[in-house]
Amino acid sequence: MRMSLAQRVLLTWLFTLLFLIMLVLKLDEKAPWNWFLIFIPVWIFDTILLVMLIVKMAGRCKSGFDPRNGAQNIKKKTWYLIAMLLKLAFCLALCAKLQQFTTMKLAYVFIPLWALLIGGMVELGYNIFCVRRD
Repeated sequence: MRMSLAQRVLLTWLFTLLFLIMLVLKLDEKAPWNWFLIFIPVWIFDTILLVMLIVKMAGRCKSGFDPRNGAQNIKKKTWYLIAMLLKLAFCLALCAKLQQFTTMKLAYVFIPLWALLIGGMVELGYNIFCVRRD
């Protein structure tokens, strides 16, 4: 299940364009759709990424896997999995707030996004300032 760079870019642009079109239609009140329906392209794209990530992580369990640089690689993939779940939690909380299913404060809706951004900054700092041993 390996995609080339061109396929990944095309898939990303396709789902982003579809989401933006649906978002503009909703904000212009041309489409009386539910907010959960507007975010379907985002969730389909995230599902594809999660399946690919889980398949790569499960590939480590097969016999004959070469575990060189394995500890660092599994930590990175675990962070990617946590990041995807935080993004999913943010999207679900945002849709629930916009659809008025909950009376949650907007600050609470953004907690998963803040955690994701802080984690991203920590990973960036680690990758920039970490001394690498070759």
